[in-house]
Amino acid sequence: MIRAFSVDSVRRAESAAMADLPDGELMQRAATGLAEVVAARFEQRDGDRVVALVGSGDNGGDAAYAAARLAADGHNVAVVLLSDRAHEDGVEAARGAGCVVLAAESDPDEVTAALGEADVVVDGVTGIGGSAGLRESAVRLRDAVPETAYVVSVDLPSGSDPAGIEPGETFFADETVTFSLAKPVHLLPAGEAATGLLTVVEIGVEEPERAAVERLTRADIAEMWPVPGPFDDKYTRGVLGVVAGGERYPGAAVLATTAAATAGVGMVRYVGPPTPTGLVHAAVPEAVPGKGRVQAWLVGPGLDSGDRTSPGRAQLRAAEDALGEDVPCVVDAGALDLLSKPRSAPTLLTPHVGELARLAKRLRPRGLPRAGRSEASWVQMTRERPVLVARAVADRLDATVLVKGAVTVVVPPTSTGLPVRSQSDGPAWLATAGAGDVLAGLAGALAASGCSMLDTGSMAAAVHGMAADRANPGGPVRALDVALALGRTVAGVLTEPA
Repeated sequence: MIRAFSVDSVRRAESAAMADLPDGELMQRAATGLAEVVAARFEQRDGDRVVALVGSGDNGGDAAYAAARLAADGHNVAVVLLSDRAHEDGVEAARGAGCVVLAAESDPDEVTAALGEADVVVDGVTGIGGSAGLRESAVRLRDAVPETAYVVSVDLPSGSDPAGIEPGETFFADETVTFSLAKPVHLLPAGEAATGLLTVVEIGVEEPERAAVERLTRADIAEMWPVPGPFDDKYTRGVLGVVAGGERYPGAAVLATTAAATAGVGMVRYVGPPTPTGLVHAAVPEAVPGKGRVQAWLVGPGLDSGDRTSPGRAQLRAAEDALGEDVPCVVDAGALDLLSKPRSAPTLLTPHVGELARLAKRLRPRGLPRAGRSEASWVQMTRERPVLVARAVADRLDATVLVKGAVTVVVPPTSTGLPVRSQSDGPAWLATAGAGDVLAGLAGALAASGCSMLDTGSMAAAVHGMAADRANPGGPVRALDVALALGRTVAGVLTEPA
C-alpha cells in the first residue's frame, strides 16, 4: 500500500529522526539521494547541464547541496537563488564545488539564458511549508524552462498545495523526488498530474502510524478481495439488489447487472420496468427478477428522477424503498437526487464531478468556500477541489463519497478517522458513456460481500481501471467490454504476480 502523510505528521517524524542524528545529517541524506536520482537520469539522456532553482526553505537547501554534489561529479551546474534567505551553507557548498550562482532578481538575463540551455532543471522553489500557487517571479522562471528539459521537483512540485486540496499555478515535474514519506499532494487530484513519476528516497524517517491518503496496490487487492471458501453458497457470498435503468436509459441496468455478476457476486436481484427487465434477462440470465432479501442494494444507474410516467414513478418508489432499508447501499446517478439526510446503514455515493456539484449545491454542507448561484460555478469549484467538496458531503450525509475521475478519490466521513483513498489505475479511454454504470455494479458486488465502504470504493475503482486496460490494452474501450473483462481481471489480480 502506498501511504501519504500530512505535513504535521511529516514534521513530527522528521523531528524525531533528527533528534538522534548530527545536525544537518537529514538534509545531507536528502541531497545525496536527490543528486543520485538526477545523475541516474543523465545516464538516460544526452547533456550534462543542470539548473537548480533554490528557494528559501529546506528543500532549497536540499537542491543547493545536490547541485554541489553534481558539480563535484563533473556536471555543468548553475544555481539560481530566488531569495536572499536561501540556505547559506548549501549555497556556499555549491559555490565551493564550482557551480555558477545567479540571483533571479539581479541576474535575469543570465538566468533566462541558463534555463534555456538546461538539460535538467531541479525545482527547489517551495516545499511542504508552502501553499498553493506561485509568485509571478517563479511563474516566469517556470515558463522559461524549455520543453526539452527534464524537470525534477524536490519533495513536491513548487506551487502545489502540500495537502493536495487547493488548486494553483505550479511547476509540472517529470519526476518528483521526496524523502522517506509521500505527501497527500502526490496522490490527490490537485497534485498528481504535476508530480510526474514519484521517487521516494529513504533517508531514515519512520512512517507515522496514521496516513492521510492511501493507494491500494495489486497486492493489497489480492489480499482484501472477498474470495469464496469451500462452504460458501450464493447467499453467503452476497445477494445484491439492483434498482437501475428505466424506459429512457435501459442500458444502464444491463451494464450494472453484468458488472456485478461478472465480478463474482453470489446473486443479483433486479428491480425495474419492462424494457430494462427484458434486456437484463437476455444479457444476465442468472439475474433474479423482483424484490427479495439482499445483503446490499445498488440504486441509481440510469434512474431518471424526473420521469413521471407510471413505470418511472414505480421505479422511483422502488429506489426510495431500497434506500430506506437497513442494509449497505451504493447510490449512483439519479438516486443521488433522492438523498437529503443520512441513512441508517453504510452508504457509498459514486458521483462524477457534475453530480457531486449538484448534490453539494442542494445540500449546502458546511466547510465549503463560497460559490455562485449557478450550477456552473458549483461544478467549477468541485472540479478544482473534489476532495474538499466530497468531504463536506460525506460529513453531511454520513456516507463515503467516491468521486470519479482520472484520479478517483474515495472520501469517508471525518468522524471515522479513516484516510482518503486515491486510485489512478485506468486509461483515459475509460472516460466513456456507461463506464460509471459498470463501476457502480462492481462496487455493489463488493458491498454485498461485506466489504467496508472505503474498501468497496477503492477496490472497485482500481479493478475497474485494470479491467479497462485488459479489455483493449492501449486502445478505446466500450463500457460493456469493461464489464465483461472484470472476471478475468479479478482472476489476474489473485493469481498473477504484481
